[in-house]
Amino acid sequence: MDYEKDNGEVSPDEKEEVTNGEDFSLLVDSTLKRPVTGEVIRGTVVEVRDDYVFVDINYKTEGFFPTSEARDSEGNVTVKVGDEVHVMCVRFTSKGEVILSKEKADKVKLWEKLQEAYETGKPVPGRVTKKIKGGYEVDLGARAFMPSSHADLKPLSDPESIIGLEDEFKILKFSRQKLNIVVSRKERIIEEREKKKEELLATLKEGDVVEGRVKNITDYGAFIDLGGLDGLLHVTDMSYGRVSHPKEVVSVGDVVRVKVIRFDREKERISLGLKQLKPDPWTLVREKYTEGQRVSGVVTNITKYGAFIEVEEGVEGLLHISEMSWSKKLKNPSEILSIGDRVEVVILSIEEGKKKMSLGLKQLLPNPWDAIKEKYPVGSVVEGTVKSITDFGIFVDLGEEIDGLVHVSDLSWNERIKHPAELYRKGDRIKAKVLRIDPENNKFSLGIKQLREDPWKNIGERYRKGMVITGKVTSLADFGAFVELEEGVEGLLRTPEISESRVEKPQDVLKIGEVVTALITSVDEKEKKISLSIRAYQRMLEKKEMEEYMKKESSEEVTVLGEALKSLKDKLNLTNENN
Repeated sequence: MDYEKDNGEVSPDEKEEVTNGEDFSLLVDSTLKRPVTGEVIRGTVVEVRDDYVFVDINYKTEGFFPTSEARDSEGNVTVKVGDEVHVMCVRFTSKGEVILSKEKADKVKLWEKLQEAYETGKPVPGRVTKKIKGGYEVDLGARAFMPSSHADLKPLSDPESIIGLEDEFKILKFSRQKLNIVVSRKERIIEEREKKKEELLATLKEGDVVEGRVKNITDYGAFIDLGGLDGLLHVTDMSYGRVSHPKEVVSVGDVVRVKVIRFDREKERISLGLKQLKPDPWTLVREKYTEGQRVSGVVTNITKYGAFIEVEEGVEGLLHISEMSWSKKLKNPSEILSIGDRVEVVILSIEEGKKKMSLGLKQLLPNPWDAIKEKYPVGSVVEGTVKSITDFGIFVDLGEEIDGLVHVSDLSWNERIKHPAELYRKGDRIKAKVLRIDPENNKFSLGIKQLREDPWKNIGERYRKGMVITGKVTSLADFGAFVELEEGVEGLLRTPEISESRVEKPQDVLKIGEVVTALITSVDEKEKKISLSIRAYQRMLEKKEMEEYMKKESSEEVTVLGEALKSLKDKLNLTNENN
């Protein structure tokens, strides 16, 4: 009911109604309810002073509470004229003034809100303030206790790490009378995850791009928390390039966008991919690269047979050890390359279907074999220094990038050499003839014995089967003896051919340096072999002696017969004369 008009005057009828002051007072009291001490009521802020805040509580007089109850931690007043606030009627003064308390009303409302949250299971916001025995103190507006086992899904490695954390908590126990509240962050997380899990199971599908947080990292991949469900981001699906360990790409706590590449709804298994968010770089290789093109790349891996070079993320080529140098015989690529080196190479071939690229390093360098073939033609005589000696020959330094090799078989025509060190030492100056130049197999072959004519040349003209020879024993072996026929030419006298008598070892009957005579039993000019036999020679001598003996015996018999016939003839002639 309006007691005053807009112009401030009172009508005659109204004057009559309000003339009596007592009647007016009764009218006001009947329309305005007197608050009860301890009651929480709603009012409107009508004035804010430094010391008090005055509130219209729909009573005949305004109530007030200390301004300090409306200040924040920094001292700023949090209410203003026109704001609706809850206040508690604390008491009345002797003058009928109403003393209020916003702080007490807030506490009452807070406990009502907390009780409702406990009964409905709805989480409430709070802040972990400090670590106490058995758990943590949590500020919900009212003090609450959270056991350590309810701080997270798993035990915290650093219990102090959640101090100051603002989050939502589920109320497990609530007693307003005892002012006792027990909360759990773990239960809230579990319920939230279950809810999100159900949503994911219902909506997630292969091909979806989702966001998650890296939860855990292993040697083979990273587990991503999608909110209710975990997915595995395998190391092979992190990048098209080479990844040695998942930690090179992600860290625990990282928020990442990934693609669902496989999803088993029944087993709740999710496979995720990071590289699948980008096109496979091999699909564009032919557009970017061609055979013969020079490219720069980084060495990502080294094996015994070569090095892998990444020319761009996801595109690697193999630099085979045979394509690293024209002349150096590398045992391992690590002799000239290290992981992480940036090198320039040439693309030799591309097989995009197999995702293979062959690279070359030596193609960027001058080919020393071209200079070798031009400077040292086959048949020319060269001079150099013995660089190294091996079981199979000697390497000769000609002052070039490539060394020549004199194989042990090309050292001498006639000497049987067990090791080249018998004839040469490192640093010796020698002459040799160029025999072969084979760039494909990295062979530059030299020969020393070829500096003079092969003594076996036309050997068949000088030595024939059945010829008797005399030579010097040069070496003995279990199977026979070698006999020098001339410089560079030896024949083999096998043990059974040494004597008619049984010979166990050639050393038993022959000595090195001894001169022997034998019969040539065979000549193989192609294989450079001449077989000798003392036994055959002895048999030949015996046969010859027998023939000469038989010839002599026959001649003597003829002489005796002739003399007898002559004597008979003389006798006959004498008889005829007498008659």
